[in-house]
Amino acid sequence: MTMPPENSGLAQTPPVAETAPGASAAREALAGLRAEVAKAVVGQDAVVTGLVIALLCRGHVLLEGVPGVAKTLLVRTLAAALSLDFKRVQFTPDLMPGDVTGSLIYDAKTSEFEFRQGPVFTNLLLADEINRTPPKTQAALLEAMEERQVSVDGKPRGLPEPFIVAATQNPVEYEGTYQLPEAQLDRFLLKLTVPLPPRDQEIAVLERHALGFDPRDLSHIKAVATIADLDAGRAAVSQVHTGPEVLGYIVDIARATRQSPSLQLGVSPRGATALLAGARAWAWLSGRSYVTPDDVKALARPSMRHRIQLRPEAELEGATADGLIDAILASVPVPR
Repeated sequence: MTMPPENSGLAQTPPVAETAPGASAAREALAGLRAEVAKAVVGQDAVVTGLVIALLCRGHVLLEGVPGVAKTLLVRTLAAALSLDFKRVQFTPDLMPGDVTGSLIYDAKTSEFEFRQGPVFTNLLLADEINRTPPKTQAALLEAMEERQVSVDGKPRGLPEPFIVAATQNPVEYEGTYQLPEAQLDRFLLKLTVPLPPRDQEIAVLERHALGFDPRDLSHIKAVATIADLDAGRAAVSQVHTGPEVLGYIVDIARATRQSPSLQLGVSPRGATALLAGARAWAWLSGRSYVTPDDVKALARPSMRHRIQLRPEAELEGATADGLIDAILASVPVPR
């Protein structure tokens, strides 16, 4: 499965090696998602691959992009191509926690309270514009994202498997928004930027609409992979070998972010484990049973860009999270 251009923070695919037949079939099925999603969304291969990596790692994804770059359409299409149950929640200032997790409803017939499930009980939850709802409602997702359950009236209720949150936020409009706290940002495995398309791809988008394409109708999207393929992929990823030199490389990168004079918050140990998990999934998607330093570099930006915090003076000088990550990667010795 090829990764996207350099500005996405994900590298190009290395040569594919032979693997066990079951794992190979699962990888081919998951690789077919890119072509199927492309029937509705032009480009954005990097985001599709990032979402597949998150599914393989049982992680969550934060999608950031300006309005109108097909973030919602992309997630809806991926769910259809994987035959996953999908629900979308539009996060607004008046959204309550129970609107997401569910709540107890009084049944007059039985004179008892019964639990009515919220939209979080699904396989793929799209939390649209998550930063437009107050922290209390944002926090309602924390237990679901970390524990794969919600607790109502003291009783835990398990979520379906697989379960992934794909949250979106707008990077240019901050009026009426609530910044996600570091604790919640750290719960996302990856932060993927959804860029504006280049000129040729934007022309292709207009051509499709001129021919009658309806983004609300996804009946032409076929399920090319299944939950069984995800399960097989997860089992294969868990067998991907990571040598001690690569583990040390990941730790050295994380420690370098904590020591950078341009950062007031570096990558936590949870961030290091997220980078390891993403690198293992990327190695398997690339057809290898072992992780290389290049795999770590390929997942460094999406794994760490939301976990670091720039100092105000660095921002005033024009520094960016991705730029500082690239500088840190260039400064940390690569194991041979």
